[in-house]
Amino acid sequence: MQPGSVDTPAPSQQPWYADGLRFSCAQCGNCCTGPPGYVWFTPEEGRAMAQKLGLDEITFRKKYAKRVWGRWSLSENIQPNGDHDCVFLRRDDRGRGLCSLYEARPKQCRTWPFWPSNLASKEDWDAAAESCAGMLNGSGGVGKLYPVEQVRILAGQSSGL
Repeated sequence: MQPGSVDTPAPSQQPWYADGLRFSCAQCGNCCTGPPGYVWFTPEEGRAMAQKLGLDEITFRKKYAKRVWGRWSLSENIQPNGDHDCVFLRRDDRGRGLCSLYEARPKQCRTWPFWPSNLASKEDWDAAAESCAGMLNGSGGVGKLYPVEQVRILAGQSSGL
C-alpha cells in the first residue's frame, strides 16, 4: 500500500458493523405489516410489478398503489388487529409471511434490513431487530454473513427511501 492510500479506512473510520452482519429471512412477515407506512417504488419497479401480475401500469397503480408526496407507494390492507399489511403480503397455512410479488418486489423490500436508518448505530440495528426474527437470528451468529462491503452496497441501493 502506498503512503496516503485510502484503500482501507482507518479503524476509527470503520462502521460499527465492520465485521459484517448476519441476516436470514425468517418469513415472519413483520417487515410487511405493522403501523401505517410506505413501500416506495420507482416507475421501473411499477412496470415490473404490473408485468408480473399481467396488468398494464395504469390498472396496477389504480388497484395496488397510492400517490403520496409526488411518489408511488404500495397500498396497505388494514387488518382487524389494526396492523397495516402490504397489499401483497400473504400467509401460508403455517403463518409464514410470503410476498406474492417476490421476484418483482421493490428495491425497498429487497434491501431490508440494510437500510441506512438501521445501520446508523448498533442501537438502531438492535431496535429494528426487536420486530425482525431474521435479524435476531443474525445477531446470535445464525444466518448468512453479509460482509461490510456487501452491507454498504445494499445500504447504498436503499438510500433515498
